[in-house]
Amino acid sequence: MSDLAAVLVDRLAGSFEPARDPERAAGMAAYMRDRFPFFGLASGVRRARARAALAGLPQPAEADLREVALACWARDEREFQQFACDYLTAHIRVAGPALLDTVTDLITRKSWWDTVDPLATHVVADLVRRHPALTARMDEWSEAADLWQIRTAILYQLHYREATDTARLFGYCARQASHRDFFVRKAIGWALRQHARTDPGAVRAFLTAHADALSPLSLREAAKHL
Repeated sequence: MSDLAAVLVDRLAGSFEPARDPERAAGMAAYMRDRFPFFGLASGVRRARARAALAGLPQPAEADLREVALACWARDEREFQQFACDYLTAHIRVAGPALLDTVTDLITRKSWWDTVDPLATHVVADLVRRHPALTARMDEWSEAADLWQIRTAILYQLHYREATDTARLFGYCARQASHRDFFVRKAIGWALRQHARTDPGAVRAFLTAHADALSPLSLREAAKHL
């Protein structure tokens, strides 16, 4: 582990622990279907305490991003993984395309929407935007066995607006239209609803053409503002 990663994660532990709230932690764990333990920190408290832990530390290099993220993923409490998503988002511009291998690991371990979604819509989104060759990896993920890779492929263009590769987005949604998992169906609806802000006509046409294949959840979410 790099020196920066070791110091930062130790500081985070020292900053998070005194604010532990067992009652809130139990509620947060229940909300996440008891998949992860929590310190019980509200997001504002977590981010404030993270800022204190970061004070005086140097800006990370790509290797530091990798080491910090993996060290946070090795910790039990979910706030560590949530911090790692914020940290990667804040510093993603120092990373090259190779970081996607690490992000793949993060997406497919300790997976749930609270980490997968920021990784998809900010971290993967930025990597693919700056390194277009990575779209081939998104094509692979769009038909992967892992549902979180599928969700990431559908969502990574969420904030691209006019730069959205519409054919690719619609292709992914059509490919997974009959997927049985809630999180994939929800992602399809969310991505289409967001793109409808930019090109409502294209989304309407897609929904009409695929009405029989898409789940009621995807259709309902996609059409909310049409």
